[in-house]
Amino acid sequence: MALSLDSHVPDGPLADKWTNYKFDLKLVAPHNRRRFTVIVVGTGLAGASAAATLGELGYNVKVFTYHDSPRRAHSIAAQGGINAAKNYKNDGDSVYRLYYDTIKGGDFRSREANTYRLAEVSVNIIDQCVAQGVPFAREYGGRLDNRSFGGAQVARTFYARGQTGQQLLLGAYQALAHQIHAGTVQLFNRMDMLDVVVEDGQACGIIARDLLTGETSRHNAHAVVLATGGYGNVYYLSTNAKACNVTATWRAHRKGAAFANPCYTQIHPTCIPPSDEFQSKLTLMSESLRNDGRIWVPKDPADCGKDPSTIPEDARDYYLERKYPSFGNLVPRDIASRNAKSAVDSGHGVGALRNGVYLDFAESINRLGEDVVRERYGNLFDMYERITDENPYKVPMRIYPATHYTMGGLWVDYNLMSNVPGLFVCGEANFSDHGANRLGASALMQGLADGYFVLPTTIAGYLATKLGTTPPPITSKAFDDAQADVDDRVKRLLSVKGTHSVDHYHRELGKIVWEYCGMARNKAGLEQALSEIPALREQYWSDVKVLGDGESYNQSLEKALRVADFMELAELKVRDALHREESCGGHFREEHQTPEGEAKRDDENFQYVAAWEWGGPDIQRDAVLNKEPLVFEDVTPSQRSYK
Repeated sequence: MALSLDSHVPDGPLADKWTNYKFDLKLVAPHNRRRFTVIVVGTGLAGASAAATLGELGYNVKVFTYHDSPRRAHSIAAQGGINAAKNYKNDGDSVYRLYYDTIKGGDFRSREANTYRLAEVSVNIIDQCVAQGVPFAREYGGRLDNRSFGGAQVARTFYARGQTGQQLLLGAYQALAHQIHAGTVQLFNRMDMLDVVVEDGQACGIIARDLLTGETSRHNAHAVVLATGGYGNVYYLSTNAKACNVTATWRAHRKGAAFANPCYTQIHPTCIPPSDEFQSKLTLMSESLRNDGRIWVPKDPADCGKDPSTIPEDARDYYLERKYPSFGNLVPRDIASRNAKSAVDSGHGVGALRNGVYLDFAESINRLGEDVVRERYGNLFDMYERITDENPYKVPMRIYPATHYTMGGLWVDYNLMSNVPGLFVCGEANFSDHGANRLGASALMQGLADGYFVLPTTIAGYLATKLGTTPPPITSKAFDDAQADVDDRVKRLLSVKGTHSVDHYHRELGKIVWEYCGMARNKAGLEQALSEIPALREQYWSDVKVLGDGESYNQSLEKALRVADFMELAELKVRDALHREESCGGHFREEHQTPEGEAKRDDENFQYVAAWEWGGPDIQRDAVLNKEPLVFEDVTPSQRSYK
């Protein structure tokens, strides 16, 4: 039986939907809020802001993080900025333009109403963060400064040098810490959520494992909020922190939550190329660098090994400026990434391994002066030099695309609730706002929009229906079964005692997914991946070597549990990419492209959200595809052009 995928998008004009919807929602009176308990899993921007806001509203909140402190969440790695339609530059920006740029940048594969709401709420985020003391960059006269980002022709990105994510997270963390001190929020750190508890079809708690002692514990609540980020580490090499994983959302998927658009993965164009095959992580260089850096490769492959300063201007191919004159180096990430891949694949790669393209600041330094460039990007330049031992003020940076952000995630409706009642999902963990490609500087925007303004409002509509009820006790059968499943997986992994490490299998999985479901995909490669991944998963469960035991601090076991879920997610991701016979945004099927090599959508057959239902461990046979049609009332999907 097909899942019910009612998006609950309100009727009425696009610009009025959110305002009218808030008025029509059921509310929970202040004196009743303390009667409700809400679990929030994850303390990045989405989770910390949601927990802080719910606590401030008067709910009892339990917030879980596998870090020692919420300040270590991966949100700190977002460097370049956060979008908001303030139009401080008076260059034609508006809420509608931000909405349109976002929905166009996502190649018309996101839900219209959610995307407009994101743009609408963006203007409040900046005021909130300024009030918290976030040190945004300012112009000489004191007004907040803005810079440009890919996919837009206006300057709407607020920033704090190259550490915007860190500063925003500190703002959210201090709001969270205040509520912890006030007693409305209880923090559980070094706790890894390993399962969602569902009773009578409704989410009512979680099973968590103490990473220091190995002890599992049960926690009940009226509602559960997942804010656990994306699944980019399925590729092994990515810009994500090594601890980032898919377990929370995948365990929810196995309990009935639909997983939407898993093939939509963003490959960020501005990363430091890998230096050897043993590397375990890739480093992101902010997209903001494309404001002042010019991307090029030598026209003649014979020049690729030369000192770039010796290559004259007429021997350089500024390929983005040549192919996309209107946007130049600020085309969206999917387009910049594919063009960098094309340049390297055609023999024009630079660096010792010929695996990069140049990002050159010489023209900007000559025009603006080194001091101005240093003020804008100094910490990014310092980071690049520490990693590569090359001074980007003197020689061009070398960059190449890498896995970064995942647009797919758990399906949610307009309330940010999954198809499992009581299970809410916000930030990167859900699918809703970005379609097939995320524009730069909108991850921070979505995380804070969801956490500060959307979820605390919409969750009240659900909780109001639960007034006078109590969550199932942690001694109930649903909790017994969930904990038994967790304990069984731990015992199974510890009992294998195989010959290869967890990292070995994770790396092998990443190679398969990157090779066949990375920047470019085709039918033959995807079918090959679908034959290799199940075989690798079977080998993993019979040969993985997990050191230590389950009753102490054990990072080998932590990784083993997460890689087991990546093995299943990878198969669904590839199956989703195989079924979607079109190219859109970050999903580029080589069989479906224009004569100019651009993505070619098929709106007639694929203008829908692919929401997969868990059917059993044989994903190729058991996973059930459900479709939410994407209806565009305010815009007409068109072939994207940035020329």
